[in-house]
Amino acid sequence: MSDGGHDDHGHDVHFESADAGASLTYPQQAGTVRKNAYMVIKGRPCKVVDVATSKTGKHGHAKCAFVAVDIFTGKKMEDLSPSSHNVDVPHVSRTDYTLLDIGDDGFVSLMAESGDTKDDLQLPSGTDDAEKLAVQMKADFEAGRELTVSVMKAMGEEQICAIKVTGQA
Repeated sequence: MSDGGHDDHGHDVHFESADAGASLTYPQQAGTVRKNAYMVIKGRPCKVVDVATSKTGKHGHAKCAFVAVDIFTGKKMEDLSPSSHNVDVPHVSRTDYTLLDIGDDGFVSLMAESGDTKDDLQLPSGTDDAEKLAVQMKADFEAGRELTVSVMKAMGEEQICAIKVTGQA
């Protein structure tokens, strides 16, 4: 691997490249992004909580000042962009799963409607809300309640973002 980019068979082995994230986001004109929409700030998927548009000097462009929170960490982020420029908007999806099990290691076992199982997610963590959700999930699960969990996915990251009790076991 001394040539840095190929395996023994001459195949390219780089998984990350400048355009690897292209399908994870799409461009949208900054001036059209509204409150509660999603956008990428500093490479992180965020939900916009405030937008302020300012007019600048005679030859300047209107600028949009965005205040947003990272949808996975809850961290506040800010960005400034000319309203005519494009910003990246993440593709955000939510999928519901049935909770099958919570492991001692914090990993959860989920089942999709299709019957496929998913075992690569951990209990939510990183923010106060996520920690509370994890505690609630464990309590409901240990009480024998049947739970549906919503998993939010954006830019290659996934996290449980909501739970709903669907029945008593």
